[in-house]
Amino acid sequence: MIVGRRLHLRHIDATVALLDTCYLHYCTVSSIGSYRLIFYGTRVLTAIILKFLLIYIRVTSFSKMGGEKPAESTAGGEELSKKALKKQQKVAEKAAKKAEREAQVQVQQDIADQQDVSIELHQKLENKTVWLRGRLHTSRAKGKQCFIVVRQQSYTVQGLAAANEQISKQMIKFISNITKESIIDVEATVKTVPSIIESCTQKGVEVHIQKIFVVSAAKPQLPLQIEDAARPVNESDDTGLNIKVNQDTRLDNRILDLRTPANQAIFRVEAGVCKLFRDILTKKGFVEIHTPKIISAASEGGANVFTVSYFKGNAYLAQSPQLYKQMAIAADFDKVFTVGAVFRAEDSNTHRHLTEFVGLDLEMAFKYHYHEVVDTIGQMFTELFKGLRDNYADEIAAVHQQYAMEPFKFLDPPLRLEFPQAIELLAEAGVTLGEEDDLSTSDEKLLGKLVKAKYDTDFYILDKYPLAVRPFYTMPDPNNSKASNSYDMFMRGEEIISGAQRIHDPDFLTERAKHHGIDIEKIKSYIDAFRYGCPPHAGGGIGLERVVMLYLGLDNIRKVSMFPRDPKRLTP
Repeated sequence: MIVGRRLHLRHIDATVALLDTCYLHYCTVSSIGSYRLIFYGTRVLTAIILKFLLIYIRVTSFSKMGGEKPAESTAGGEELSKKALKKQQKVAEKAAKKAEREAQVQVQQDIADQQDVSIELHQKLENKTVWLRGRLHTSRAKGKQCFIVVRQQSYTVQGLAAANEQISKQMIKFISNITKESIIDVEATVKTVPSIIESCTQKGVEVHIQKIFVVSAAKPQLPLQIEDAARPVNESDDTGLNIKVNQDTRLDNRILDLRTPANQAIFRVEAGVCKLFRDILTKKGFVEIHTPKIISAASEGGANVFTVSYFKGNAYLAQSPQLYKQMAIAADFDKVFTVGAVFRAEDSNTHRHLTEFVGLDLEMAFKYHYHEVVDTIGQMFTELFKGLRDNYADEIAAVHQQYAMEPFKFLDPPLRLEFPQAIELLAEAGVTLGEEDDLSTSDEKLLGKLVKAKYDTDFYILDKYPLAVRPFYTMPDPNNSKASNSYDMFMRGEEIISGAQRIHDPDFLTERAKHHGIDIEKIKSYIDAFRYGCPPHAGGGIGLERVVMLYLGLDNIRKVSMFPRDPKRLTP
């Protein structure tokens, strides 16, 4: 028995040593580079299994040593007591837990050590083996070779599979039959190429395929081809077929349409606008708030509001967070902003209207003059445009490869004109407007062209709108009874923000509401918000999609809304 037991333990020690060697081997191998989401899961999983098997053998061996009564005596000639056996078992359990913790730490380190060479497949990786995961963009078989393009979001690399000792003709056939847009895993060797590959973003290298796996197959028949959806708008079709993908087809199959390089870039720019808006205002001392979207009365009155069933009554979808921004100012938050959905039940099917869009709204108390707020908003836009220019140049270039447009121009500080100056510019161009007339859409576009020609800027502020064309809560200009302390801001001749100093005195607000023929009872909660003292303040609301559309020079707001909602579209 004694000899047998010793032999058994020697076998255990040998097994443990072997497993330790295998585990270390896997930890070393796991440092091989990869291509974004690398196919390293098998290696890590194997390492975990090996380590836990090692722990199990150790624990089992200890348990058996402690659980069986030895046939021989201890050095003192006495058998081990039950207390000593329990102590020995606790030591074994403690060692097992320690080993388990070490295994977990090692696994985490293995994952951290993985190289992500996603966009950086370059000559320095020549002859390195990498795992790639992406979509099969295109494939072309020719004899004993098959060329493929693997796409990962906006990035592409050429792959080559050639029949040899390792790769059979059947494998070439298998690769050539994989459907476009399928997700594949590829093990390949990086190779430099003698001439630049113009059709891929990774122009200096290609990958020679060793293994390929289909992770998720796409249907053979696609409702649209990514190459067609990504074709430059003004590019002529060499085949003479003039293949174009219309807007409804794109939106009906939005999942495929969003895979084009331009769309990948558009929504990264849009995310950038949100990030910059938040970061810039936060640095200026603003606090982000979140306002309700289901409300008891229409935000801005009128019929352009969605009514929804609310238990035993009705509620409305918010047309604006303005009331709640102003309430936050009255609650001494001083400077606030919010990012959220805005709903407008306008039956407008134009290039710039949506029934649901993302609002970037801000409100700010001021000390002396509402121009403190105007200047803050203007400077925010200037910093935002600079941030897009400096940090999203690649994305902007990707959009302009498909949709050609002149770069967006702006001044620092931004140009600010007063309404009478706009009237004069339009009059010089042959458009006559009264001093209390509002600007039509065509007037705004023409004015944008005139401002660009004279001041070389696509962004400007128009101040001092006529009081007669602004909402009841707008503060009149104390020096001109026909003007107001209100402003709009424009990009490429289209309005992106409408704002004003708000009336913060409840009695004056009531007077102005009556002047506009508004039922006081319907806005009672709005007026009551100012009955406990409120500092003078101003603000405005910005349409995120409209800013992105105009900055990139696109012709339709649906291009910058991931899943747009308009009077004719509720899906997908």
